[in-house]
Amino acid sequence: MDARQLEYFLAIVEHGGFNRAAAALHVAQPSLSQAMANLEADLGVALFHRVGRGVVLSDAALELLEPSRRVLRDLAAVRDTAAALAGLHGGTVEVATMPSPGIEPFTTLVRRFAEAHPAVTVSARAAFTPDEVLTLVRGGACELGLLGSATPVRPSGLDVLHVEDQPFVVVAMSGGEFEDDVMVRPEDLAGQRLVASRPGSLMRSLVDGITADGSGTRIVSVVDHRTSILPLVLSGVGVAILPSSWTRLARRCGAVVAPVEHAARLHVAMVSLPAHLTPGARALLTLTRAYARRGKPEAEEA
Repeated sequence: MDARQLEYFLAIVEHGGFNRAAAALHVAQPSLSQAMANLEADLGVALFHRVGRGVVLSDAALELLEPSRRVLRDLAAVRDTAAALAGLHGGTVEVATMPSPGIEPFTTLVRRFAEAHPAVTVSARAAFTPDEVLTLVRGGACELGLLGSATPVRPSGLDVLHVEDQPFVVVAMSGGEFEDDVMVRPEDLAGQRLVASRPGSLMRSLVDGITADGSGTRIVSVVDHRTSILPLVLSGVGVAILPSSWTRLARRCGAVVAPVEHAARLHVAMVSLPAHLTPGARALLTLTRAYARRGKPEAEEA
């Protein structure tokens, strides 16, 4: 068994088949098949069941996913540690992030990280629930996870760094009923047309709690992709209730942003495995820890 075989194995899993994995790896498909046949022979178990033109993972393959990712992560850590003796000169940090924390504090964290370590790439992997972030980190697909939750998370087996608590704001088109930076009470939302996430999502449950006192509030647009919310607001479809992470972007786009007088908060945290972190991931975690202690400078909040 060697690292190349494990890399091929994970590529087949991630790309959903031998042909697509071979194309992504820039290797001939027969070479990939032979490498997997050798790996199965070394392990004494079948890893894939062919179904039509695709493959299905065997139970043994499912059990090998997390260890394989950690082995490759550890090998990358060895290479990165050697490079770190003279500073960080390359590599990639894989971060799972949810949509709102993926705007802020992710933008500020990556900007600061890129300034300090310009040769290291930060790769963001989309996750839409706290559980998805935890799964990606526990499974080794990502070294770090940035999540937002209605209450502080306390997952077993992972380190948790509380980053910040984000209050909620109303984002509206300028020239309407709301004024920038003027407090809005939940009852002030009565009769408003809202753009919101789909029922059952974390963000929708928080928004429903905030608007419970606003009789007559009507959802006029439901979106799965949160990137659609701001354009809909700016086009006059309705207003949105979002975490304060959207404030800077919304104002730069010409929207009005008003704080909501409500106790609801999005609790933002960075999660990581207690070990198996590459130097790049450790550097980003250290930077996040400093951010959590100091918060954002006023210039970054504007």
